[in-house]
Amino acid sequence: MFVHIVFWKLLDVGGNGKTREENARELKRQFEAMRGVVPGLRRLDFNSDLLHTDESADVALYSEFDSRAAYEAYVVHPLHKDVVAFFKGLRSERRVVDYEI
Repeated sequence: MFVHIVFWKLLDVGGNGKTREENARELKRQFEAMRGVVPGLRRLDFNSDLLHTDESADVALYSEFDSRAAYEAYVVHPLHKDVVAFFKGLRSERRVVDYEI
């Protein structure tokens, strides 16, 4: 199994003129639309931070794939490419951890 975890800090107002909260809700909708559609995607959780500490990211993605090859197919999947395009101009920071179990 291949695990992909991402944390983002979002801009207060994104390049699309929407607030951080509005963009977080839309990102959640777009990521969750991948469930049951992207081959090899076992699990996908996308949520916003609740505590808002200085160390917090604004949103996080936790995903599990059948294999690294399934993850690589996800990267080029049209739904993922749509999310990447939507993200442009919305974030100030991104951190990723990928590992195999």
